[in-house]
Amino acid sequence: MEQRSRWADALAFLAPLAVGTLGSIPTARSIPTWYRGLAKPRWNPPDGVFGPVWTTLYALMGLALVLVRRQPRSRSTDGAQATFALQLALNLAWSFVFFGSRNIRGALAVIGLLWIAIVGTIATFWRVQPAAALLLVPYLAWVSFASVLNAEIARRNPLEG
Repeated sequence: MEQRSRWADALAFLAPLAVGTLGSIPTARSIPTWYRGLAKPRWNPPDGVFGPVWTTLYALMGLALVLVRRQPRSRSTDGAQATFALQLALNLAWSFVFFGSRNIRGALAVIGLLWIAIVGTIATFWRVQPAAALLLVPYLAWVSFASVLNAEIARRNPLEG
């Protein structure tokens, strides 16, 4: 594999981790103050669970993107990468809407769009490289759980954004 291709793979792998790091900025600021004060269900995971889960999911996302990038370039691979970029942007937007703006209901709309974008990404990745699509299934499962959690937090905190 040529040097340029290795660098491109490394950047593709690291891109979701970088987005996760960026999204952690408003998150880290809001957890000890605003988030801890919200009414949450008993099944809300402890704060310490989210970091390791998200780091793992971002690494799986990066690996999936690398697998797609390594396929011969085509309209399918370009479309799959564009769909991936959209879901990654929505992933970042959710952190800034929920934790940065403290807008629980707005975040619920964003996470709904994110869920749809992840399903679309899985579908487009499947056509290009099925293994890459399968690597995104845990991400879809976690975002499904997070969507229900977001909705429940919105229900329990009617006066919050």
